[in-house]
Amino acid sequence: MRTLTDLLQFAPLLIIALFAGSLTNADAAVSAGIASSPATHLNVYKSPTCGCCAHWIDHAEENGYSVDSHHPEDLTSFKLAKGIGLRYQSCHTAISQEGYRFEGHVPAKYVTQFLQSPPQGSIGLAVPGMPVGSPGMEMGDRFMPYQVLLLQEDGSHKVYADVENAKDQYQ
Repeated sequence: MRTLTDLLQFAPLLIIALFAGSLTNADAAVSAGIASSPATHLNVYKSPTCGCCAHWIDHAEENGYSVDSHHPEDLTSFKLAKGIGLRYQSCHTAISQEGYRFEGHVPAKYVTQFLQSPPQGSIGLAVPGMPVGSPGMEMGDRFMPYQVLLLQEDGSHKVYADVENAKDQYQ
């Protein structure tokens, strides 16, 4: 749910669109990203001392997500219970309000894309390991290409996106 402060950032766009007469109220809201945006809250499960997780949370918040952090005692067991196999695991797990999982340093761009149209039979996305240059793992200009994987209900995966360079991670 968006707060009044979140909505006010769109006020100039809405006012201009409405006074220009080119959009209806509903069209203006959709154009401003209000009516069509996915749920924006994520619960992130991580180690309390992990710095790259904190940087990924900053990335998520900079891209419109609100985040609550949790620190389960046995993070690996938590992930396994959520259907995230060992081969897909990274340092943190984000879970949307709808229960979709986002394992590791998944760019917010792909989280948003996924939530707007979750593929049938999927449980979420994963970036296994901790690729250098992924959101939260920035190290100057260094970048290691990686894949964002689509996690399936049956425990398998498909490639959701190939991230060939740092620019591919952003809107």
